[in-house]
Amino acid sequence: MSYEKIIADNKAWIDEVWGKLDTKLSRTAVKSREKIPYTTFNGEHDDRQGDKITWWTNGFWGGLMWLMYAGTESEANKAEYKATADRAEILMDKAFEDLTKLHHDVGFMWHISSGASYQLTGNMASRNRDILGAMSLMSRYNVNGDFIRSWNGNKTGWTIIDCMMNIPQLYWASREIGDERFKSIAIHYADMAMRDHIRPDGSVNHIVSHDINDGSVIETFGGQGHCVGSTWSRGAAWALYGFILSYIHTKEERYLDTAKKVAHYFITNVMSTDWLPLCDFRAPEAPVYYDSTAGAIAACGLIEIAKNVPEFEKDIYLSAAIKMLKAMEKAWCNWDENEDAVLMMGTERYVNEDGVGKGGLHIPIIYGDYFFAEAMLKLRGSDFLPW
Repeated sequence: MSYEKIIADNKAWIDEVWGKLDTKLSRTAVKSREKIPYTTFNGEHDDRQGDKITWWTNGFWGGLMWLMYAGTESEANKAEYKATADRAEILMDKAFEDLTKLHHDVGFMWHISSGASYQLTGNMASRNRDILGAMSLMSRYNVNGDFIRSWNGNKTGWTIIDCMMNIPQLYWASREIGDERFKSIAIHYADMAMRDHIRPDGSVNHIVSHDINDGSVIETFGGQGHCVGSTWSRGAAWALYGFILSYIHTKEERYLDTAKKVAHYFITNVMSTDWLPLCDFRAPEAPVYYDSTAGAIAACGLIEIAKNVPEFEKDIYLSAAIKMLKAMEKAWCNWDENEDAVLMMGTERYVNEDGVGKGGLHIPIIYGDYFFAEAMLKLRGSDFLPW
């Protein structure tokens, strides 16, 4: 079945869901204008300002507003989304006051917010913020070890699959200011991740420790998954989407092939749970933990893969994305106006019986709303790609 036919067959549902998003988020945009949300408590957005201003998810709120700005047909709603996105960007300037506290997630913090602002409005102050973020990320490159270090402190050789979603900021900066070094570092990171984070079966190592002198692998960690050797579903989603984005930026076939390999692993696993993604695909049968954010991220990547493969392959990826989004919308979306978030059942990390890794379990998380909205915007035919 062709890409166009699949979209046409699902158009009524796509339009209905987008309408619900626009109705709810245009209201929330006004209500939470002075906040940088992460989750909700009793239906109310929290606020990650103050000592949490450098929190890695803080760009998703402004980014979500730009997605809705790009897709709404209401001029009144467009104005509200822009006002909130602009305000979020100003609030985020506090994060630049101590550059030593920045980390590998500056793409999440600025590329999808300031970068989106520049792409949609031409705002030069937004461009400068995004370039500052790219320069910060570039500075984390370990020349001897040939990788971008993830965290600060003593974890100098650690890399994380999540960073595949930050390196698009480097691809963009390379084109924007005409400096190939940014792109070169992004390619080096993608090649390292393909070698050290992607397993032969398409599953993913979340965190890898490298020797800082030669880049060799010292150890792998379970990270936010169940254990070493398991498969944290959001890590797989980061890889799936991250590698297709690297393909879009470079046209290197190895990245498309890697995205497809991870996608096949992800699809196979989520099919067995009625298209509702588990937190870890290799966790014990009980307790059952889901992660809606993994599904939303993966759906975005699957749609982009579908756009970049031959016609006879498109159905594999696009149909899987729609089935997953439909299942999550039915089971996990909250359209109540008394709840600020949309997509429920996000999970920060797998929670083991001994309490190790204890974190937010089955809660709304801002990037769940972001990627769910991005996926729906793609299905509506928008060519706006913040990454």
